[in-house]
Amino acid sequence: MAHNFDLVIIGGGILGTSLSYFLSFLNKSKQIAVIEQAPRVAFHTSGRNTGKVHAPYLYNPEKKKMFAKAAFYGYEMWKTYSKIKDLPFKEDGVIEVSHDKKGTKVLEKYLKWGEQNGLNEKDIELLPQAELKKIEPEIKCHSALFVHRDASTDYSILTKSLMKDSKQNGIKFLLDTKVTDIKKQNDKWKIILNHEHEIFAKFIINAAGGESIDIAHSVNVARNLTDVHFRGEYWKAPKEYYNLTKTSVYSVPDFPDYPFLDPHWIIRVDGKCEIGPNAVPVFSPYGYKRSENLKEFVPKMLEMLGSGARKAIFDKQFQELAVNEIQSSMSKTVMIDRVRSFLPKIEPHKITEKGTAGIRSSVINDKGKFEPDVILIDDEMSFHILNYNSPGATGALPFAADIIHKLDKKGYFTNENFDAKCGPWKFNEIVEKISN
Repeated sequence: MAHNFDLVIIGGGILGTSLSYFLSFLNKSKQIAVIEQAPRVAFHTSGRNTGKVHAPYLYNPEKKKMFAKAAFYGYEMWKTYSKIKDLPFKEDGVIEVSHDKKGTKVLEKYLKWGEQNGLNEKDIELLPQAELKKIEPEIKCHSALFVHRDASTDYSILTKSLMKDSKQNGIKFLLDTKVTDIKKQNDKWKIILNHEHEIFAKFIINAAGGESIDIAHSVNVARNLTDVHFRGEYWKAPKEYYNLTKTSVYSVPDFPDYPFLDPHWIIRVDGKCEIGPNAVPVFSPYGYKRSENLKEFVPKMLEMLGSGARKAIFDKQFQELAVNEIQSSMSKTVMIDRVRSFLPKIEPHKITEKGTAGIRSSVINDKGKFEPDVILIDDEMSFHILNYNSPGATGALPFAADIIHKLDKKGYFTNENFDAKCGPWKFNEIVEKISN
């Protein structure tokens, strides 16, 4: 399988595939490949989530300006793309509830952030309990933030469509193919696939999600960072609960500095309802089963104890939260009771079927703190996208365009035609919006 590529993207999640989508229009003569170890794109985190297209109300407009802009423009881009391709996209909104005055203060902050990030009074409004009762009588809360500019989709379907477009424009996808070694050889990367085949690349983009830190470490990048993995689990609601609310319902997180979110009431794009996710610590980005976690337990613990993650895992508050999440995994009632705090009509004994679990990987720095934002690291022959989490799927299209523009501007990977029409958009117009 010896082959030479101008660019190799490692990771066929929604971001890696979005990168390939735009590059396929911009570079008609270059050889570009996407390597994905799973049998299909968006097989892991990109396809194992709530399927929400988020409005940018959770993101500090000063500290998370890029994420907020990506979410704002990503909403419109997915809406347009889904309409053209006849793919699922339901503008159904989301409600975030508070249980007390302290939580309402958080909602007031979210409202302000949302407005600063481009939302208007038709997109988002803060409602007292009495007003919300008129719209959603089953919800119990102190107050609620009703975000109308929020939608539901299926990111697996969207990513598969992006791959199809990319392949039609000449991008090569190597599925069921794992990168097992990377070395510099002269002025190229020698990449070993599945321990036996080799390809060569002039430049690498690391968009490997749960394995992005490992890929970065393999080329001696981001050695001061490590990652920890959390499995998000879901429970499926029976049909009798499908009309309990008109919209999905979230609650204000008690500990926003940690990746532990209270489970949500989720209405998926197909109308089915679920409770989830929690955040159970696991030892592998693919730790869905006990066997995988047992296999990776020792090497992962040694890695964490030798890094800044040591400070996090010995932090008392982190340990308490982790134990609570493990309890929510072991006890269905513990997890469902969190949602019953705002939807008291739900009865745990009626919920008997588990949904699909997904794994989120969070990066910890050498001080033992969780990194709150995406981390971008450029090297002479590689570019690494680390800690790309929520609203990662929502903002994937504009964020991918911005990355491509950054690489071109720095001279790492020169594109052929910035005026190219990329499906329904002109590339330079996307860049202009996201960069301003």
